[in-house]
Amino acid sequence: MPNNWLPSLDSLRCFVALVDRKNFRAAADDVGLSAAAFSDRIRRLEQDFGRPLFVRTTRRVDITPAGLRLAPEAVALLERARALRDLAADDRHEPPYELTLGTRFELGLSWIVPSLAALREAAPHRVIHIQVGDGPELIEAALDRRLDCFIASIRLTAADLSYALLHEERYVLVATPALLDARPLAAPEDAHAHTLIDTLPDLPLFRYFLDAAPAEETWRFGAREYMGTIAAVRHRVLDGAGIAVLPAYFVRADLDAGRMVEPLPDLELARDWFRLVWRKDHPRDAQIRQLAEAFRARPLR
Repeated sequence: MPNNWLPSLDSLRCFVALVDRKNFRAAADDVGLSAAAFSDRIRRLEQDFGRPLFVRTTRRVDITPAGLRLAPEAVALLERARALRDLAADDRHEPPYELTLGTRFELGLSWIVPSLAALREAAPHRVIHIQVGDGPELIEAALDRRLDCFIASIRLTAADLSYALLHEERYVLVATPALLDARPLAAPEDAHAHTLIDTLPDLPLFRYFLDAAPAEETWRFGAREYMGTIAAVRHRVLDGAGIAVLPAYFVRADLDAGRMVEPLPDLELARDWFRLVWRKDHPRDAQIRQLAEAFRARPLR
């Protein structure tokens, strides 16, 4: 037998029919062949395997040990072949694919990673890999095709990027109750007694407060601290080190538990949006838009 020889599926179908029927004529009728053509199929299959698969007598057909070993595998192979046929005909079925999704550390840990199990259950053919970075890193990686897409609430200026809105992001000005009891913050002139905590020197979080405050007000703080991540900013606020603007979803539990309060609760800060962002020429544009719909259905937490 040549090393590259494979049994014919039609011949295996004849073999399985004869195993079931144990009668040449009945098995031939089942597969729609003449008795002569059916017998020829079985004979050639036995020649190809190099051993008899059936013992024929005038009254009955018995299966040999080799045939018994072959039968369950032949049945499984035919079932798999039928499944392949059905799969090819099912235009609704998507082939497997992978996407690398970028995110900031805190959003990934609090919302994206906990959503992965439900997303995989809803679309088993889609595998999502996570890559963490800050805003400029995520934009550069998407433009360089090192990322398929990313989720962030950063401002976008690159013309080569598409995006889909996911969830509106609210911001709140927060501090500990003990800090505000010792040093109230009710007006701009109170700011000099406080430390402003933000992620970077250009105050990307505090700008949401400045965009909402009256233009004539000037807020000059006694000191500033830059922590790099919103998780570090939150910890410093909880330590009583100062005040900060933080995403509402990120400190909701702290506000509910009274660990943080809003010194200016009547001032509604400017808002932003979490966006799913990708290159405009991405070959999986349709699949990325489907991912956006899936994330839009997941509550932000």
